[in-house]
Amino acid sequence: MKITQTPLVILNFKTYLESTGEKALHLARALEQVSEETGVTMAAAPQGADLRMLSQEVKIPILAQHIDPVDAGGHTGSMLLECAKDAGASGALINHSEQRMQLADIDMVVSKINAANLTSVVCTNNIQTSAAAAAMKPDFVAIEPPELIGSGISVSQAEPEIVEGSVASIKDVNSNVRVLCGAGISTGDDMKSALELGSEGVLLASGIILAPDPKQALLDLVSKI
Repeated sequence: MKITQTPLVILNFKTYLESTGEKALHLARALEQVSEETGVTMAAAPQGADLRMLSQEVKIPILAQHIDPVDAGGHTGSMLLECAKDAGASGALINHSEQRMQLADIDMVVSKINAANLTSVVCTNNIQTSAAAAAMKPDFVAIEPPELIGSGISVSQAEPEIVEGSVASIKDVNSNVRVLCGAGISTGDDMKSALELGSEGVLLASGIILAPDPKQALLDLVSKI
């Protein structure tokens, strides 16, 4: 099922121990509780080994962190879309800054995800790449200048012109593609600014995962919208 409701918060679990295994389930349950309490759509992107467990235990959308541009066969170590879907994934992140892909490969994966009626979220690092990604018809483009990832400095605050410019370029190419703001997002002010600049949600990670109380951090994140 595609994610349709915004504003959207996607929490990328990355490979932190705080978001692995049983701790991943606790974090997903916190996302689910905050979504139910606030009405804001929350999604989790756990490691591949945790996809099935989370999909079975919580009702929020679960996304794969990466899908490889391969078809079924001899591709040891790859993440196959069909496997992620069977595990319950609602879609996937594509071209994250920690898992960069060639444009042709991004296009192939977006096409496969769209054909499977799942949600495609392409991560980009600048205005030009955002426009190119929009032409591939993903559901979302998530803007993440790499120098701000994990910095605690949000792109909506430090480089608002990238968000505004990316939103404009994306909408010029394909008005149906929705924009998410990533990199350094962690506070209610960050999310409020991101929405004011034209995005329809955020993609975040360490600011929530490593917080002393992730649920409270999530509540604070959506407190000003």
